Amino acid sequence: MPSQPDDKRQAAREVIDILHEISILLNTALDRTDLSLCVSLIENGVNPDALAMIIQDLRKEATAAPQLTNENGLGE
Repeated sequence: MPSQPDDKRQAAREVIDILHEISILLNTALDRTDLSLCVSLIENGVNPDALAMIIQDLRKEATAAPQLTNENGLGE
């Protein structure tokens, strides 16, 4: 008979699998690890809207960073 922690782990995996499928449909580019971290942050009180904004800002910065280094003659 499976123990209760194993049941909880299995349930958590199923939730992440479902969230990952939704993530794929919405084209969020979040993998299972990213989703797990987001869920954990939200469960610990982080505002979901604020988290979404931070992720969007980080993605914008990540795409802008290579352009900035090339414009300044850096990185080559």
